[in-house]
Amino acid sequence: MPAPSSLPSGADLLRHFDRADPVIAAVIRKLGPFQLKRNRNYFIVLCKAIIAQQISNRAAATISSRFFALFDGSLPTPDHVLAVPQDRLRAVGLSRQKASYLQDLSLHFRDKSINPHRLPYLDNETVIGQLTAVRGIGRWTAEMFLIFSLNRLDVFPVADAGLQSAIRNLYGLRKPPTLKKLRFIGKKWHPFETVATWYAWRTLDPEIVAY
Repeated sequence: MPAPSSLPSGADLLRHFDRADPVIAAVIRKLGPFQLKRNRNYFIVLCKAIIAQQISNRAAATISSRFFALFDGSLPTPDHVLAVPQDRLRAVGLSRQKASYLQDLSLHFRDKSINPHRLPYLDNETVIGQLTAVRGIGRWTAEMFLIFSLNRLDVFPVADAGLQSAIRNLYGLRKPPTLKKLRFIGKKWHPFETVATWYAWRTLDPEIVAY
């Protein structure tokens, strides 16, 4: 797969969704242009993702700030993280488990099991496979990485609770959508599943989604 190209124009997106799914087309007209910033600091993105797991945004911000302070204002490299004793990682508020996850992530980057220069050229499932080989990184985190770090336009994170809630609201469903229903909807969105997901999220929270 080639590296990501420029994002599609608003006119192209509207043409697609007017034909494929008028529900999403209406949301696009209401909310305006599609905006997706690409974060190329892959290692840092994944460190933050691990730190943020199963805690509040406020707690994640505090612990992340303390973690990055360990490196005297510089963004840490895998070697930097591996050089920090686990007790110092624990001292900034990380659990023993998360400290080990960060070390495992660092090892994968250092030995090139995850090669940041190759990631943009790999297909989605290969990227997911490489990331989920790291302890503490699951499919959802890998899908967010595909969207916000690689800007892949065909990612459909069916397990995302926010997306499920938005779809239920948008399509007037009585119950949360089944996996079968989600896949039916996602098939209509292809090849712009990410775009529709981004707009669905914004119906729940008008702030621009970032990661």
